[in-house]
Amino acid sequence: MYKFPEGLYTDVRVESVFSTGLVYENSQMIQNKVKTDRGAFIRVYDGKRWFYSATSNLDGVQAEIDNLAKMACPNENILENPTVKLFEVNVGEDFKFASADVSKIPVEDKVALAEKYLPELKCDDMPMTRLFYLDKHTEKHIVSSKGTDIKFDYQTVAVFAFGMLVVNGLPQQMSWQKTGVKFDDVLGQEGKIAAEIKDTREYAEKAVPVEKGEYTCILAPIATGVFTHESFGHKSEADFMIGDETMIKEWALGSRVGSDILSIVDTGIYEGSGYVPYDDEGTKAKYNYIIKNGILSGRLHSAYTASDLGENLTGNARAINFEFEPIVRMTDTFILPGTSTVEELFAGVKKGIYIKDISHGSGMSTFTIAPTKAYMIRDGKIAEPVKVSVISGNVMHTLGQIDGLSDKTEYLSFAVGGCGKMEQFPLPVGFGGPYMRVNGIQVL
Repeated sequence: MYKFPEGLYTDVRVESVFSTGLVYENSQMIQNKVKTDRGAFIRVYDGKRWFYSATSNLDGVQAEIDNLAKMACPNENILENPTVKLFEVNVGEDFKFASADVSKIPVEDKVALAEKYLPELKCDDMPMTRLFYLDKHTEKHIVSSKGTDIKFDYQTVAVFAFGMLVVNGLPQQMSWQKTGVKFDDVLGQEGKIAAEIKDTREYAEKAVPVEKGEYTCILAPIATGVFTHESFGHKSEADFMIGDETMIKEWALGSRVGSDILSIVDTGIYEGSGYVPYDDEGTKAKYNYIIKNGILSGRLHSAYTASDLGENLTGNARAINFEFEPIVRMTDTFILPGTSTVEELFAGVKKGIYIKDISHGSGMSTFTIAPTKAYMIRDGKIAEPVKVSVISGNVMHTLGQIDGLSDKTEYLSFAVGGCGKMEQFPLPVGFGGPYMRVNGIQVL
């Protein structure tokens, strides 16, 4: 396909991305966008330096390879380079979504689907609303001078509704989404938005300010997932550790970092927004334990970080599109289930806080999560709704304070927004977990 230069490692990532974006504001369509983007990212490595190029001219890829090769210094031992030796050689095709490709569905059908939801958003106390229909089908072809030649696809579809309710003169955010990997996954959801509006309104009418302090908290899967992603997932991305001996020592594999019921996994094998059958270096998706039974068990890697730290590939070299180089990023990051029923988790709390839904979270050493719906727990039962600005704590301390996990994990997928790192935003990721009980959370 391409003529690769001698004495250099070269790989090419070709992408074709079809997407639909329908947007309604106050029930009026303000966007109907259907587009296809095609391009290629080219890398050449001489063992000392990487040389990059990106182009939307697929007929000019060979010329880009040749130009990059002119800047590099050929190395007859390039295949012995530690990073190059790590690169997998995978060959084959993995098109899971060819029969359900959203690019083949007429846009009129997508408009009809979206407009079925609009009547549910017409409320006198919700003066501002938005509804989104979004889909994306991506095909990639990765080849390398080592012999990699793989083709694969992935896909997401979503309906997302947002509104600002006015309850007792104060604004209250309402949001709902349904995400899947096929068009049929978002069919038949009528009534769900109306139910969410009703629940949000009732919460806002009854919620009282929380008494600030330290509580045992039970986090719903959405909150567990955000905590996992923001507070620990990012710390597991190995590029943060390159050249930082203090951090490497602090995060030594084999050290205890959480309670023995805690296991965290990152993997691209599950279909959804975190699905990555191969990363952008051609590494096949792995099932990676980051924490196993409370013990730090792994980190997330590109070929460069894995070779630098003497560890194995994990399939986490990712870029947001063909214009960017791959860097270390999460895929689908989640806490494995425990052994308790949800009822048993609540029964063990005399006085605490239930975090049902959130707007966002952040954290590395210290985490904060902003709930949109929270409730007191009294004598093991969900009680009155409370207004909570944030919950926070020290990440390492909190990992050790987890004393209960429900027996099922929810894998959450999102087509709106994504993860940001450096200048690359938004990257689709997934996350989730079980219901999680944690002691000693600061509630404000």
